[in-house]
Amino acid sequence: MPSAFLYASARTPFGRFGGALADHRPDDLSAAALSAVLERVPDLDPATIGDVVWGCANQAGEDNRNVGRMGVLLAGLPVSVPAVTVNRLCGSSLDAAMAGSRTIESGDVDIVVVGGVESMTRAPWVLPKPARAFPAGDVTAVSTTLGWRLVNERMPAEWTVSLGEANEQLADRFGIDRERQDAFAARSHQRAEQAWADGFYDRLVIDLPGVDLTRDESIRSGSTVDGLSALRPSFRSDGTITAGNASPLSDGAAALVLGSEQSRLGVDPLARIAGRAAHALAPHEFGIAPVEAADRALARAGISWSDVAAVELNEAFAVQSLACVDAWERAGLDPELVNTKGGAIALGHPLGASGARVLGTLAARLAETGGRWGVAAICIGVGQGLAVVLENVS
Repeated sequence: MPSAFLYASARTPFGRFGGALADHRPDDLSAAALSAVLERVPDLDPATIGDVVWGCANQAGEDNRNVGRMGVLLAGLPVSVPAVTVNRLCGSSLDAAMAGSRTIESGDVDIVVVGGVESMTRAPWVLPKPARAFPAGDVTAVSTTLGWRLVNERMPAEWTVSLGEANEQLADRFGIDRERQDAFAARSHQRAEQAWADGFYDRLVIDLPGVDLTRDESIRSGSTVDGLSALRPSFRSDGTITAGNASPLSDGAAALVLGSEQSRLGVDPLARIAGRAAHALAPHEFGIAPVEAADRALARAGISWSDVAAVELNEAFAVQSLACVDAWERAGLDPELVNTKGGAIALGHPLGASGARVLGTLAARLAETGGRWGVAAICIGVGQGLAVVLENVS
């Protein structure tokens, strides 16, 4: 079987909810990321792209009707280039990369473009359709921005708690206190700010025409534990989770070019996709699902945590990130290798784009340091996690 390689990555800057990207439709953000990543493989004839696999978690508004295909058309690619949109919530674009790499390994195609998008700002309110015309009672508009909505009453109540409450339960279970969460969050901002200052993201993040945004919009300059400690808990009056130690609502898109070793793209591959895995558990325990997903991906790559030189873990919440890192440290990982360029608490978490963001960042970190093995992992609402192992070949 042929191997699948990562050749190029590009993403938009990530905007705050209601911020600099609020006027940009998700299909336009998709087109921008697709166009940008293809510019980085100059010898690629777009007509030879075997498929585009695109992630999106919402798909209730302007991102409906296969937003991946809409992005392909708006980017001006040949109409012969197919596209599909996949939804594994926060893991959608990492799932897209996993699916695209399998397609290459099967020999079906040589080149797949993958990625994803989310505009959480533009996520619509929805109304359930009535069983019959003109109901006499009130109807509630439901926000589709984040979390459970239109919940089936047959679901056990413990499964359908808010994402925040689910992570407060993790804090109780693992004894991860507020101070430790705030320290993790402050470090995420500090590292992200330093990475931008050092120019690390200059190659990864594109300029959007008409948008005055020179870096990811949610980074808080000078973030400190003392400053974060002043914020009030968001989910329990005596809780540990605040707006400062959880990822923000965000807008953005990210794209990757995957190909076989024989792909004629005019650039050398950055990394080989060496292992993949998904894991599922009880919905309210989703925050720790990356632990087993990453362990399985490493096993499939034939390596252990002591071999790993870099980890990109999506920071949905500081508490779930710490729970994952603690488990991996016990298995041999150096925790200082996790998110050295900042994470989603600082950079933002546009749900459908985050998986491609962590994978592209991981490849860039391996290229920068010369490390051989890296892990990208992400937790997913409703009790799932994904992980991908990269081998540096740059």
